[in-house]
Formats: sequence, structure tokens, C-alpha cells
Amino acid sequence: MSHSLPRTLLVGGAVAALIAASSPAGAAAGSGSGSGGPITAPPDKIVIELATVNGSGCREGTAEVAVAPDNTAFTVTYSEYLAQVGPGAPATAFRKNCQLNLRVHVPSGFTYAIVQADYRGFAFLQRGAWGQERANYYFQGMPQTSQRTHTFNGPLDDNWQATDKTEYADLVWAPCGEKRNFNINTELRVNAGTSPPTATSFMAMDSTDASVSTLYHLAWQTCPTPRG
Repeated sequence: MSHSLPRTLLVGGAVAALIAASSPAGAAAGSGSGSGGPITAPPDKIVIELATVNGSGCREGTAEVAVAPDNTAFTVTYSEYLAQVGPGAPATAFRKNCQLNLRVHVPSGFTYAIVQADYRGFAFLQRGAWGQERANYYFQGMPQTSQRTHTFNGPLDDNWQATDKTEYADLVWAPCGEKRNFNINTELRVNAGTSPPTATSFMAMDSTDASVSTLYHLAWQTCPTPRG
């Protein structure tokens, strides 16, 4: 698995076919409770691996993760994450989800939290239709973060972007000295609404240009020094 910045994904073949058929004409700084102190990022390279991948939007082999060279963020790319409604679409295709279980190898003496998540993709929504992106994340054995929902209304034939930010005081830090996997849950949903029954609408968690699909920004702290 590569741990450099990932290759960016162009729109997948299934999405490209839908576009052709449907388109008309053509890091934070601060201190946390009990921490050793805030830092920009640890100097040693961190490694993030996909432990498990589950969900209708990310079958095995269609999601990749990579860490930025400066350790301030990591990216997730998808190649088949698409929800759709309309002629020919399976009845269950209106909702797709993905749960990623990440194994994060952090240098000793450091801890991290997610301070911001940027989700990107492409949507083709008919007038009267709407789409939603939802996401939350949590450390293994700890409560989930609140689910955040972003709604997009048709007509829309363009890239979409949604950003979730967390105030520094509300960040959930990985427990120091413990190995806990990090879980990311996302969902795409499309509803035909008042659009014609013969119309196709879809929403994808990838992009038609060179932008990265999902970017998670990391905040870092040193762990407190154990007292003997």
C-alpha cells in the first residue's frame, strides 16, 4: 500500500456513462486536557492502513487511504461510491454507505484528533430531486461523533463539497498509549422528489476533476510524560 499522497481519481466509468446519458447537450493549534502540549505534527512518518472495508458504496478494493507527507492530513479515495435513482437503477441504489476501519500507527508519545473533514464529489440532480451526504467517525471503543448531514437540491450538474469542522475544545483525542482503530462512516442518499419518474439523478463521492475526494485534517498533541 502506498503511503504517499494518493493518485487523484477522475470520474469513474459508471458515473461517466450516467453523465453522458443524463446531461442535456453534452490544522489547528491549542491545548487539550491532560495533554503534553500542542504541536504542528510529529516528525516521524505516520502510517494508516485499511483494516476492514464494509458497505454498499465501497466494496473491497475500491477505497484507498494515504497520509500527507507533512503528517497534517490523510486522504481517502473511492472509485465506485455512487447513489442513484431513475430508470434502470436498482431499488436499493438510492442509498449507499461505507464504513472504513483504519489502523493508525502513530509515533510513541503523540496523539491526534480530526479537526476538519472535507468531502467532495459530483452530483447530477434533476429539478425537484435532492441528495445528501452524511458522515461521522469515532475511535474503537469510544462514543461516535454526532452525524452531520449536508443536503444538495436540484437542479445541480456540478462538483459538490461539504466541510465538517470541530471546535478545538470539542475534539476527541486518541487515547495516549493505546492502540485503537479509527472508524469512518459515510453515506450518500438520492431522492427523486418531484422530478419526473423517467429522470435519472445521482450523487457520487468522487470527482470529475483532479480534486481529492475526501480529506481529513489532523490536530496533534504530545502525550503527558508518565510520572514515576
